[in-house]
Amino acid sequence: MKKMLPLFAALAFTSFVQAADTPTTPQAWAEKMTDPTRNAAAFKDPAAFTQFTGALMNPATSMALMQQGMDPNAYARLMSGMMNPASMQNYMQFLDPAISMKWLAAGMDPRFATALLGQGLNPTNYMNWLTLPTNPQLLGMGAQMLNPSMYTNMMAAPMNPAMMNAMMTPMNPNTYMSWMGTGMNPATYAPWGNMMAMPTLPSQPMALPIDPAALMKLLSVMPMPAMPAPAK
Repeated sequence: MKKMLPLFAALAFTSFVQAADTPTTPQAWAEKMTDPTRNAAAFKDPAAFTQFTGALMNPATSMALMQQGMDPNAYARLMSGMMNPASMQNYMQFLDPAISMKWLAAGMDPRFATALLGQGLNPTNYMNWLTLPTNPQLLGMGAQMLNPSMYTNMMAAPMNPAMMNAMMTPMNPNTYMSWMGTGMNPATYAPWGNMMAMPTLPSQPMALPIDPAALMKLLSVMPMPAMPAPAK
C-alpha cells in the first residue's frame, strides 16, 4: 500500500489541474454539454467534474441550454456529432485504466470532497437561483417563446442547409469508411488498443501496428462484384 501512495498522489495532483479546453462562458458550456464528441470529458477527470458541477450550479448555464433547445441549428449540430466517428472515441476512452485510477485517487483526496461540498454550501449559488425569476435573460427567453418567428424557424428546420447536410450524412459512403477506420484505430481504445498490434517477429524487433489508412486503401482498390443482369 505504501508503494501505491506516490502513484495516488501524482494522479490526484494531475487531476486537479484545470484543463486547457475548459469552457469559460455559459454558452460554451451549453455547446460542450450538447456535443457528443466532447460531452464525456467531465466524467474522465475529477477536476473537470468539479468544474462541470460548478457550471450546473450557475443558472446562466441552464438558460444557455434552454436557448440551445430553441435553436434549430443546435439539433443539426447534435445530429452531426452523433454521426461523427469522434463520438466513438469520446466514449471508448473510458476503457483507459488511468481514468479509474484518477477517480480512485480523487475518492481518497479531501480536496475533491471539499470542492463539491463547497459548491453545495455556497449561498451565492442559491441566491442566483432565487433571483432567477427577475433575470432579464430569462424574461427575454419567455418573450421569445411568444414570438411566432421561433416556431416558424422550427417548422422550416427540415429545409435548413445545416439540417439537410446532417440528413445526407448517412448516404455518404465516406461516413461508414470513417467509422470503420476509427473502429480499427488502436488509439480509439486507449491502452487496450496495443493488443491490436501485430506480434513481434524474431527478425523484426519492432511490432507492426495495424494501419487503418492502409486497410482503407486496400478496400478502395478492391473490385466491386458485378451485378447480375435483370431477368427478361
